[in-house]
Amino acid sequence: MQPGAVIRAKTVPGTQVFLNGKPIKVTPEGQFVFGFAREPALSQSLTLVYPDGLSQIVPVTLSTREYDIQKVNGISKKIMKPDPKAQARAAKDSREVKAARAIFSPDSAFLQDFIWPLTGRISGVYGSQRVYNGKPGTPHYGVDVATKTGTLVVAPADGEISLSVNDMFYSGGTLIIDHGYGINSSFLHLSKLYVKQGEQVKQGQAIAEVGATGRVTGPHLDWRVNWYQMRLDPTSLVPSMASVLAKK
Repeated sequence: MQPGAVIRAKTVPGTQVFLNGKPIKVTPEGQFVFGFAREPALSQSLTLVYPDGLSQIVPVTLSTREYDIQKVNGISKKIMKPDPKAQARAAKDSREVKAARAIFSPDSAFLQDFIWPLTGRISGVYGSQRVYNGKPGTPHYGVDVATKTGTLVVAPADGEISLSVNDMFYSGGTLIIDHGYGINSSFLHLSKLYVKQGEQVKQGQAIAEVGATGRVTGPHLDWRVNWYQMRLDPTSLVPSMASVLAKK
């Protein structure tokens, strides 16, 4: 239990579950999923109300987590603050992404053992942050895998495509897969998209190609996982990249 973690759990079917007083949707079989933000309160609480009316409060204490912080100076004002037209476009993109992440579906694909959407050198990690010209930038909320343009990207788990856009201002070619119960995967900076919104995909199915679209310095895949709007760490769902590469 730590910041950024995706937590999957099971209880007695018919149980109501609350995280810090807010309800969590539970499958008919008693399975549920939740997560913790990058910098949450370290003291959390789960409440379970069982079918017979009895309730149980489970205190949850999170471990602390440190992130990689880098200082970068000499960035031009144009990059630091895009022109108004670009800002308006980015705001529109953000609304589309948030709408896709807000979807609830009863799909239980979130329970699968996730796989990496591709393998390669990890060039960026969850929670890292850069300080540009002395001003803290937005933390990085995904895991970056650096590889050449055109490398295939596959679905890490089953789901439905909830967003498919060829060119967003910051993220370029962008896909989102809804895995059910609020868990979704985002894939950014794609050069080619193979699937459209509303399509069902299976784990391991090719869905796109790596690119360098949007605001990037080179080709890579930025893979992100969210629980609704909460940004979580994809690596909490998959084996380490080192172990996967070792098997290959």
